Order: sequence, then C-alpha cells, then structure tokens
Amino acid sequence: MGNYSIALVPGDGIGPEVLSLAVDVLDAVGDKYDHVFNYVELIAGGKAIDSTGEPLPAETLEAAKQCDALLLGAVGGPKWDTLPGHLRPERALLGLRSGLGVYANLRPASLFPQLRLACPLKDEVLIAGNSEGKPDFDLLIVRELTGGLYFGERGRSADGNSAFDTETYSKAEIERVLRVGYSAAKLRRKKLCVVDKANVLESSRLWREVSGEIAKEYSDIETSYLYVDNCAMQLIRAPGQFDVIVTSNLFGDILSDEASVLTGSIGMLASASLAGSGCVSGKEPVMGIYEPIHGSAPDIAGKDIANPLAAILSTAMLLRYSIGLEKEAAAVETAVSAVLDQGLRTGDIASRNGASDKEKIVGTIEMGKAVLKVLEEK
Repeated sequence: MGNYSIALVPGDGIGPEVLSLAVDVLDAVGDKYDHVFNYVELIAGGKAIDSTGEPLPAETLEAAKQCDALLLGAVGGPKWDTLPGHLRPERALLGLRSGLGVYANLRPASLFPQLRLACPLKDEVLIAGNSEGKPDFDLLIVRELTGGLYFGERGRSADGNSAFDTETYSKAEIERVLRVGYSAAKLRRKKLCVVDKANVLESSRLWREVSGEIAKEYSDIETSYLYVDNCAMQLIRAPGQFDVIVTSNLFGDILSDEASVLTGSIGMLASASLAGSGCVSGKEPVMGIYEPIHGSAPDIAGKDIANPLAAILSTAMLLRYSIGLEKEAAAVETAVSAVLDQGLRTGDIASRNGASDKEKIVGTIEMGKAVLKVLEEK
C-alpha cells in the first residue's frame, strides 16, 4: 500500500473542471490498487491574484515542495490581461517551475488510431518518414523549461516605444536537458533531433556546440539537427520521422502546440515537468508538475464541453514519473484508449468532417465518468 501527497492547483477557466475528473481517476486507481492519495489544494494564477494580489503566493510554493507531485489545471484569462507582466497569471507557472527545480518538460504527442479522422493530415503524409509505413506518429518533445527567453532579462525603454526580452542559456542548462532527451530516446526508438536557430541566434549556436559534445557519449542514439522553422514544416510534412525532439523553452512551447493539432486536439496532450536524466525511466521517482498543455479556455468554462483527457493522461505521467507506479499508469492510458474505442468524443476530437455514425459526442463529465467506469471494471 502506498500513501502519497499530491498538490492540486485547479487554476482558472476550465482548469477546475478537468482537474476534478483527474482527481477522480487518481482516487479510482487508489481504490483499485490499494494506494492512498492525500490532496493539498493550493491557489495560483488568476485565482491567487484575486485573493492575494500576486500570481504565486509564497505559501503555495512552500506547500508544493512538501508534496510528492503537483497536478495543475490551467491558469490565465482575459480578466487579467491588462496587468503588468510580473503580475500576470502565467508568472505562477514560471515561478512553480523554477521554485520546484523542474527543468525538462516532457510533451508526448502521438495519434490514437481511434482519432485518425480527427487528424488533419492525409494518410500519405503520416506514412512519410514512418519506418513502419503506418499512418501514425509517436513523438516526444523535451522542452527546456527554466531558461531562455521566458526567464531572461526584459524591459521597456523610458519612453515606452520599445521593449526587449533576452534569450540566455548556459552550457549546464543545455547539457542537463539534453541528457533527459537522450535518456528518453534510449527507451524509445533511439533517435534524437536537436531543434534550434543556429544560423541566426548565438544562444542556438551554443546549443549546437554543447549537443555536439554530449552526442559523443550516446553513440547508440542517432542524433540530427534542424532549424526550428524547418522542424515546424517537417512536423506537417512527415511527423512520423521524429522520435525525440529536444529544444529550447520558446521553441518547445510553440512546436508542441503545433504537434497537438496533429493528434486531433490540444485537449489530448498531457505533460510532465521533471528534473534529472533518470526520471524518464520511472524507476527513480522525482517531484514533478503535471498538467494538460492546453490553456484555461475561459470561453468554454462551465459549459461541460472541455476535453478532460489531457488532464487524465497527465495523472498517468504522474503515477509513472513521480511515484513509480507503471502498472497503474498503464491502466489509466488503457482506460482512455478503451473509451475512445467506444466512440465517445468531446467536440474537439470528433471527426473533422463531423461526427461519424460510430461516434457519440459527450460532455466533460460524461467523458470523465466513462474513463472511471473502465478503470473500475477492468
């Protein structure tokens, strides 16, 4: 029997809706496999701004540090868009990442076969670059999380007519996230692509130099390099060619959102923010932040139409990486796949030309309950 402490940050918009179902899934896993999950609910983002005047109260960060993992809904919304940068809800995310010392963001993107009709690409495009000749893809984007443009020096001129954001990386920051990527590639198809903009940016040239040295230690891994604009094109032209992509904070943010469209919806992508090259095996449990990569989507909040599957799949990553429960993680993923087999779809993952006769459009709650039912019955 395991007893674990999980920090919860429901956040804003659809965050509380999808997170509540993710918690239900964790509880179902606990009941089935004899584990106890103790939850510590915390505030961050817009809700924290409304309550305390700041996006990340010190007590939230300190309480999170005492837990085994942090499960996050989403933060932000137009209500807070006029606030100065250091008081925006998104600053809570940056503060949690740096405060908890997580520097590698794992964003898996694969095409569930049941969602083939929700993918905008043709079969011949999906087959291109796929070594098995199948119309699908399975890639992992490893995004550096605590450096680069999002954490660099920033400001505006005295007259307010210009602004700047600085991209800064150290060799140590680049090396450690590369090692996470190579560790992941060893467990997958042994291919790693470093994505940068080395033809223009000095920081990217440092990425090339460091990765060239680190690659020598991983001779069993096929290492390649792409400029970020070419990578963006290749994801559309032949996503099946990629296994593991390692890239900077900004580029990883953008490319993973692009990849999410290919899976059918951004509502399908989970993520894990971790530290340590050994974390990707699940055999060295580490503190991590787990969240769907979608935003708070305030326009659909409270309408029971948000897709909860990314949040639920994030619990599988939590079970795997922060607690080391591989069997339980796989059970959650299998349950999600089984629900898709049943033809259940939230609106965002319905077939692109309208729901087929084999699909049933359901709401947030019904989708979550369907996953719970499969978990309880199998």
